[in-house]
Amino acid sequence: MEARGGTDAAVLLPLHGWPEEPGLIFTERRADMRRHAGEISFPGGRRDDTDADLMATALREAQEEIGLDPDQVELCGALPPAATFVTGYRIHPYVGLVADPKELDLQPNPAEVETVLAFSLEGLQSGYEMRRLVRRGVPIHTPTYEVDGHLIWGATARILGDLLDRLG
Repeated sequence: MEARGGTDAAVLLPLHGWPEEPGLIFTERRADMRRHAGEISFPGGRRDDTDADLMATALREAQEEIGLDPDQVELCGALPPAATFVTGYRIHPYVGLVADPKELDLQPNPAEVETVLAFSLEGLQSGYEMRRLVRRGVPIHTPTYEVDGHLIWGATARILGDLLDRLG
């Protein structure tokens, strides 16, 4: 599928509790990161030359960022790619079923991730709002999700919205 962006990246949408009490796992990036500092995102990143494909990228990045063993992920689908407007990434999202985050012993990589977050789909849906944000001096009108004081916006919010639409 086509999407804007010059750099391929992939993210994993770790879905837990399906279907009874579904939720997703996110990362909060460190505030001192060069790109997307302090933002809430799905675990993921740029494709490495050693990655067999973008699905392998998503699994590798989730392991590097939060310690999620690829063997603990049951991949169940992919969503259309999304683009980042400022940094020029073409993000390929993959959905994977995982155990409850409390059972996974997830550990944030201190070089990249401030904390690992888990939110219920219900909480995410109820925290939806279109907002006007200012990014690098440019006002944008964007979908957002706010849960427990954490704001999800940008490409992550667009990917999340696509998943929520598909799940009904």
